[in-house]
Amino acid sequence: MLKRTFPMLLAAVLAAVSFGLRDAGAQVSNGAAEKARAGVMKAGVGEKARVEVRLRDHTKLKGYVSEAGADSFTVTDAKTGAARAVAYSDVSQVKRPGGLSSSTKAIIWGGVAAAAVITLYTVRGAFCDGMC
Repeated sequence: MLKRTFPMLLAAVLAAVSFGLRDAGAQVSNGAAEKARAGVMKAGVGEKARVEVRLRDHTKLKGYVSEAGADSFTVTDAKTGAARAVAYSDVSQVKRPGGLSSSTKAIIWGGVAAAAVITLYTVRGAFCDGMC
């Protein structure tokens, strides 16, 4: 039984890999390009549309989206004014900078923890009946 099913299983796997591998790579590429396009469209166009773009060759671009088309968009560096056209297919990640820094998050969580300790300390008397 094993001598018969193993070669059939191996043949099925090889056939699936040989026919499906090319299409899977194209779908992943199209998916990444669509995700990049969505990120750029979400950021918008103009000097307030700041983005950080990571390309497939691990190059980072920072600036704002000055122009967005169907196949590419333009990132302009706010400091130097240099513009670079980028194809959506060359993009691996589009991030919008901003948000809270790590130190700010740590301060907020420290305040939450301190508030929890103070609340537990003051409420302790209502639940302990003087035994704690």
